Amino acid sequence: MNKNCSFILSLLFSLSLLFSACSSPEYDTVIINGRLLDGAGNPWVYADIAIKGDMIAAVGNLRDVPSGRIIDAQGLYVAPGFIDAHSHADGGLSTPELSHAQPLLAQGITTVIVNQCGGGATDLESQRKRLMEDGLGVNVGQLVPHGAVRRGVMGSDDREATPAEMEEMKDIVRKGMDYGAFGMSTGLGYIPGFFTPTEELAELCKIVAGYGGVHQSHIRDETNLTVGLLTAVEEIIEISEASGVTGIISHIKAGSPLAWGASEEIGKMIAGAREKGTAIFTDQYPYEAAATGLSSILVPAWAREGGTGRMRERLEDPEMREQIAGEIREILDLRGGADKIQFRRYRTDPSIEGKTLEETAMERNLDAADLTIQLIMEGSPSIVLFSMHEDDIAQFMTQPWNMTGSDGGLVELGDGVPHPRNYGSFPRKIRKYVFGEELLELEQAIRSMTSLTSSVFGINDRGLLRPGLKADIVVFDPGKITDRSVYTDPHQLSEGMVYVFVNGIPAIDNGAFTGILSGTVLKRDL
Repeated sequence: MNKNCSFILSLLFSLSLLFSACSSPEYDTVIINGRLLDGAGNPWVYADIAIKGDMIAAVGNLRDVPSGRIIDAQGLYVAPGFIDAHSHADGGLSTPELSHAQPLLAQGITTVIVNQCGGGATDLESQRKRLMEDGLGVNVGQLVPHGAVRRGVMGSDDREATPAEMEEMKDIVRKGMDYGAFGMSTGLGYIPGFFTPTEELAELCKIVAGYGGVHQSHIRDETNLTVGLLTAVEEIIEISEASGVTGIISHIKAGSPLAWGASEEIGKMIAGAREKGTAIFTDQYPYEAAATGLSSILVPAWAREGGTGRMRERLEDPEMREQIAGEIREILDLRGGADKIQFRRYRTDPSIEGKTLEETAMERNLDAADLTIQLIMEGSPSIVLFSMHEDDIAQFMTQPWNMTGSDGGLVELGDGVPHPRNYGSFPRKIRKYVFGEELLELEQAIRSMTSLTSSVFGINDRGLLRPGLKADIVVFDPGKITDRSVYTDPHQLSEGMVYVFVNGIPAIDNGAFTGILSGTVLKRDL
């Protein structure tokens, strides 16, 4: 070989080494020095985590690896982005004013599951277009809402579906699952869900089970005021046994003084079902008050049959109005009284928002039942209901099959007096029940917000800090994480999130919102 050839080969070899060095993997971001909580419930470890594009590229000792940006998380926790197992944020996220999802991001929420309690859009493709139109601050997983399906096919009548109606409902559910829904939700405490036979639900759930989806249910009675709380829980177990579907009891609670103390027995029922091989889970928000519509909790189901129009016709009839008023008085007594009901939104008369039903009745010199009927006739009051006992909350929260969900929505700042869960559910659970009362270990709480939820719903690319999964990541300050929202002054963002990444893009950067909307609508693996 002559000298020229040797020189050329040597030069080519040197260039190849230089090219190899220059083309070595370079991460977009590396988070170093943080206490890494992987989401699986393991104790935290010191480890670095690298982001490339929208993916977690590596976890380990990465400080000497070239990267575009290094974030020092000394003294901070690094965890998977929180997944809200039960959200009503779909309406807000579909608007340009709220698509940023900042109240959710401030909690560390990067994914929400919507179309809950049987309500929401039945055309999931159209809903996706609405959600994506203005961009999304968080990821969204969709369910097929049974109540909306049934109402669209057969109205709000108290009757069984005909064979033709049943086939039509099956087709809608099947279409939603084909589109990528994660399952079906039912609102059996609401109309028309309350009128749906168990057998009808089981038949629809067989379709959902065939796709590996879930049945997430606002059960028929959370209070012992109608069919009974234990009976309502047993119904979800029966549906799962009959259909093979994974069952989820939504916002699990013992929701009236009549039901307080039932959490231990419910825990035994769920544990027994799981021992037999039936997949049953729950979700829960960390508050003692619920939120719903005034008519849903006080007007008896028979008077709501047929929908709002039919209900108001009955209330206009003097004889029926008096009968309904009498039943409302009985329900109020069983729920603990009119002072346990606080108005959160009433567009007809915003002056009552934040006040209790008892306060408003006294101001107007009216009986609470008569005032209830008057308000319902003039509008649609939504309320916060103080109905739970702390012992039951704690009993449910410590169970390994219990996920974290907010049951909250998105409203514009200053709009009404909403439930504080809209703003504070996830930080509250950490601040109050981990760092405050020490009811849970931090690892256990984070698991209930991340990998447990992703595994139950089949969100296979999120919920853990693992290479190859999507880079939904939160970095929070354990000394500052807190909820600021309270019942009388709820429009307060949570604090303590230092960084929040959604699909690899910072939505919160060094404590400030970036305004970048990098969320998307997720689909179950088909």
